[in-house]
Amino acid sequence: MELSVLFFLTSGLFLGWALGANDAANVFGTAVGTRMIRFTTAAVVCTVFVILGAVISGAGTTETLGKLGAIDALPGSFMAAFAAALAVYLMTKAGLPVSTTQAIVGAIIGWNLFTDTVTDPTALAKILSTWLISPILAAGFAMVLFKATTMVLARARLHLIRLDAYTRLGLLLAGAFGAYSLGANNIANVMGVFVPASPFTDFEFAGLFTFSSTEQLFLLGALAIGLGVVTYSKRVMMTVGTGIMPLSPVAAWVVVMSHSMVLFLFASQGLESFLQSNGLPTIPLVPVSSSQAVVGAVLGIALLKGGRGIRWRVVGGIGAGWVVTPLIAGVVCFIGLFFLQNVFDQKVHAGGPGKEPLAVFSAPAGTAVGPDPAPARKRPL
Repeated sequence: MELSVLFFLTSGLFLGWALGANDAANVFGTAVGTRMIRFTTAAVVCTVFVILGAVISGAGTTETLGKLGAIDALPGSFMAAFAAALAVYLMTKAGLPVSTTQAIVGAIIGWNLFTDTVTDPTALAKILSTWLISPILAAGFAMVLFKATTMVLARARLHLIRLDAYTRLGLLLAGAFGAYSLGANNIANVMGVFVPASPFTDFEFAGLFTFSSTEQLFLLGALAIGLGVVTYSKRVMMTVGTGIMPLSPVAAWVVVMSHSMVLFLFASQGLESFLQSNGLPTIPLVPVSSSQAVVGAVLGIALLKGGRGIRWRVVGGIGAGWVVTPLIAGVVCFIGLFFLQNVFDQKVHAGGPGKEPLAVFSAPAGTAVGPDPAPARKRPL
């Protein structure tokens, strides 16, 4: 692979790092904030399961994001991912858990505006609706789970030491499930814009299975997410874990489980197939905001307790970050595309001016390029 291709992919890696630095807080923030799990343990478990979720179950949400705007040239994908990553990084630096989903949607709309590409209203409406549905759904799950869990614990009358051990184990398992769901649902935010112009080809392993070009992109993005978790996520974890309201260890477990269930519901192709086969309404496969889900879960527990103890100032700051993030990403993407096309003579859209994408990265024969690619050539390992 040429150096130019690696350069264009760096913005996706930057976005993956930013997502790991910010959204890991939504998986383990409450556990670390309540000091039930050490940050190092949380970071390792989160990294492993994010990678598994991205590679195994990440394909579903990418299709919906691709319909919003099929960025069909690597320079355009580079700028969209960079704009989203910069917006998330700025919010992370401020200690706010923001939505990577909102950032990449803002960046894609910025690309659509610059290239005069029509934004698919159905895909946009589907994604925007989840920004409202996911926190409400998470709040509902949290209320039911918290009520059920406290009733079970009250009847069980566990010794304090045993309860503490069970809670730690529960938080660890819930965090692993949450990390898997995060990788499955949000990898589309990191590498989805690169799928139509993927520079990779499929690998066939001894005739046993095929490691597709999309899965290679997802693995690369998941590794970047893991790096973000390990290097820069602790501050945002503490904001989520203690900033909105003080949480007991049991409440922390409920928050992680509720958030994870929401992400899993919107990423599971298996669940969608099951509902379709039984003639039931399906849940859209959409990359939802893990930040909105976890904040919704925390507020659900707070409302169940009468709303006491909520730090509305922190909630207001988080809400402002959700509004500002897509705006920053969209504006940065639009301006960046202008410079890429007019100053650096790069083709940011297959139908626009600038260098031809093949002249930029010399894709190997058979590589899928463009919004409607032919099947990539397989080569045995």
